[in-house]
Amino acid sequence: QVQLAESGGGLVQAGGSLRLSCAASGRTLSSYATGWFRQAPGKEREFVAATSSSGGHTYYENSVRGRFTISRDYAKGTVYLQMNSLKPEDTALYYCAAKRTLFDDVYYTTERAYDYRGQGTQVTVSS
Repeated sequence: QVQLAESGGGLVQAGGSLRLSCAASGRTLSSYATGWFRQAPGKEREFVAATSSSGGHTYYENSVRGRFTISRDYAKGTVYLQMNSLKPEDTALYYCAAKRTLFDDVYYTTERAYDYRGQGTQVTVSS
């Protein structure tokens, strides 16, 4: 069982930045395709960004493309979501999800494709 933990959320003004981290307890995420999802109050959970285990392939939801960057730190075995130019509509509970893959060039944009999910970290953007 892989336990994921997100951190880095908080309250920020519109236009500001936050960096979210996703780490797995007792292991590295280096062999896992990893994605970020978010859920705002009263809305369905939605895909935000994904990366292959190699880090060479990434994909973003249209509304965050150009503002958010998903990346890996292989030394720490951690996956990050750098969020810049934040907007009030980015306010949500952000989750990371992971799936161990045999192929290092695949990523997943649907939550059901992943095997593990964290509890989430709250991001609130004030106007």
